[in-house]
Amino acid sequence: MSEEASQPVSFWRSVRQSLRGEEHDYTSLPLNRAVILLAVPMVLEMIMESLFPVADVFWVSRLGKEAVAVVGITESIMTLIYAVAIGISIAATAIVSRRIGEKQPELAAQAAGQIVLLGVLVSAGIGIVLGIFAPDILRFMGAGEEFVALGSDFTRVMLGGNVTVFMIFLINAIFRGAGDAVIAMRTLWLANVLNIVLGPCFIFGWWIFPEMGVTGAAVATNIGRGVGVLYQLWHLAGHHSRVKVRWCHFKPEREIIGTVWSKSGSGIAQLLISTTSWVGLFKILAMFGSTALAGYTIAIRIVTFALMPAWGLANAGATLVGQNLGAGKTERAEEAVKIATKFNILVLSVVGIGFVLFAGPLMHLFSSEPEVLAFGTQSLWIVSLAFPLYAAGMCFEAAFNGSGDTWTPARLNFMCLWVGRIPIAWILSKSLGFGPVGVFISVPVAFSMLAIWSWFLFKRGRWKMQKV
Repeated sequence: MSEEASQPVSFWRSVRQSLRGEEHDYTSLPLNRAVILLAVPMVLEMIMESLFPVADVFWVSRLGKEAVAVVGITESIMTLIYAVAIGISIAATAIVSRRIGEKQPELAAQAAGQIVLLGVLVSAGIGIVLGIFAPDILRFMGAGEEFVALGSDFTRVMLGGNVTVFMIFLINAIFRGAGDAVIAMRTLWLANVLNIVLGPCFIFGWWIFPEMGVTGAAVATNIGRGVGVLYQLWHLAGHHSRVKVRWCHFKPEREIIGTVWSKSGSGIAQLLISTTSWVGLFKILAMFGSTALAGYTIAIRIVTFALMPAWGLANAGATLVGQNLGAGKTERAEEAVKIATKFNILVLSVVGIGFVLFAGPLMHLFSSEPEVLAFGTQSLWIVSLAFPLYAAGMCFEAAFNGSGDTWTPARLNFMCLWVGRIPIAWILSKSLGFGPVGVFISVPVAFSMLAIWSWFLFKRGRWKMQKV
């Protein structure tokens, strides 16, 4: 046992160490400490990621409910891009963490180079196609011509510039897999500060900036994320990172790309199933008008702000699963997930109670229109009821992904979010006449089903036998 692993360390000292970015062997540290060291920067990273959409909606809401609806519909389309990016990111974390656990940093760097290369090619292709057809995509989502005229430029900038968010997801996944969670955190802090500062400047034409309306939010977001990517690449080139990528690592390697793509395929399927189900909900809600859609959009942004940090704890568990399975310590990998799950349930339970009690005041921060407030408050209250189960489900799914078992979450998402949530939303809202409330209710019902089913599969333990 190493000296570091044998010495007891206080909670607050562990927190301070986690923010300094010190290098640790996460296959030998006491698990409680390992979870804290990884989770603190990952949670702060996810808080920053969740601030992107919240900051955009905060300023755009000053332009009216139509502008908020533009952001909501475009974001529902962007979730398809997030699905592809996060699908590849899942493979990145699993492969890099496994190589680090096996004490093979050169193979980890080689895999990282191939992941970045693949990400650039995929995001560029997506950006060209979707950027060109942005107005047609809005029409497909049920938008009228006035809505298309208002939102086309915003949608085109967001879809066409997706390479920035794509690369932030991928490279941060590489850092997380290597245990360099602080670099991933600092990337999102840098990108978000720029987005928050530039957002109102481009939207309202402050100082020397042009007044671009809702399109300005997209411009600010992409500038912030673009600077974040440059910061990531600087570190990936060997500055304070455990994974040091050189030019030779970007030379295409068919075998490595094949491994990445095979793991990414099921990860992408997993996220596409999940995100397209959200698009389905937006399509159902759109039938009830822009007021219900705007209220739901704001509420979901607030929920996302709470859930993204919780993914930080889940990702800490995923990294520990990958590294400990690589070191041949399967029982330690399982225990790490249990610890992360307990922490996550505790945190999200408190947040959920807060959202239930203060749904109205939270909505007032984003809108003053009575009907929008009514729909948003109702949505936020209903969705927040199942937060403890969301916490458990995301930790179990992250454990499967960290082990390289990406098909299990894909199947779970399909059964619970498509076969379950979409029909429930339709039946409650249309057939039984609940209207938008029926759509709101379908969210906690589906995610509760997913959490319970995930727990049964986690206990079976087949994920421990995955080879990466």
